[in-house]
Amino acid sequence: MTDLKLLYVDDEADIREVATFSLELDPGIEVRAADGGAQAFSMLDGDPWRPDVVLLDVMMPDMDGPAVLAKLRERGDLDGAPVIFITARAQAEERARLLGFGAADVITKPFDPMTLAQDVRAILAR
Repeated sequence: MTDLKLLYVDDEADIREVATFSLELDPGIEVRAADGGAQAFSMLDGDPWRPDVVLLDVMMPDMDGPAVLAKLRERGDLDGAPVIFITARAQAEERARLLGFGAADVITKPFDPMTLAQDVRAILAR
């Protein structure tokens, strides 16, 4: 039974596939994936489905993660759903900057595919 709906937004197809597979190892997580902000907004526009949490890549070509987050907040699509950034930039300054946008936390790439779902749930449990 699904108890957590997660939207994963990442422009890198290989990482998106690995993360989606990894998250779906948890039978309680329903994952929908988008290749960037435009596709995420298109998905949200055409469907009543709403995520409980958004896992959002930071560095994307057309619209970076913070811009996607800002637009989601403006549109009201999240209804207070937490956003977790995922990034290869793990420096303390970058992490603080991302948390300053209102993110629940930051997961560093490369992530461990075997624990990604547990990591997301642990962040949400805080």
